[in-house]
Amino acid sequence: MSIFLNSRLGKNNLTPKQILSDPILFLAFGFGSGLAKKAPGTFGTLAAVPVYCLIAQTGIIFYSLLTVIVTVTGIWICGSAAEKLDEHDFGGIVWDEIAGFLITMWLAPFNWKTIAVGFLLFRLFDIVKLWPIKWLDRKIKGGLGIMIDDVLAAVFAGILLQITIHQGWI
Repeated sequence: MSIFLNSRLGKNNLTPKQILSDPILFLAFGFGSGLAKKAPGTFGTLAAVPVYCLIAQTGIIFYSLLTVIVTVTGIWICGSAAEKLDEHDFGGIVWDEIAGFLITMWLAPFNWKTIAVGFLLFRLFDIVKLWPIKWLDRKIKGGLGIMIDDVLAAVFAGILLQITIHQGWI
């Protein structure tokens, strides 16, 4: 039994092979992590951890610049993927989780504790979708709509992560 989807995806019935061979879909599906049968958002966030580990050590200016690029281009990547699938915010589109995790971890010290807590906080806020996240998720369509809820979830998670760090809880 595979943990990956093996059926056709989206209203355009794309195969996993088509998704992995298309550069836009490959990115949108988080390097393939979004093909997970269950919890693709969690797998997408897991795919963000090595990305974070690579860029966290480059310095705050480069980290910030790359996070902005990942987020802004994510609007186009996610929108294009939704069009190719002919389905808005398909669960396997997880580029927004990658951007969200990078935003959550902005300014956090690089260690396994902050990575673990940042991961859990981001997943919590992304799943629960507090106001105004849930409202924006329903109102805004296209690539921006796919990205905005994760960006806001990441901002909330990042703030809470910074509080836990500065209080000495982690």
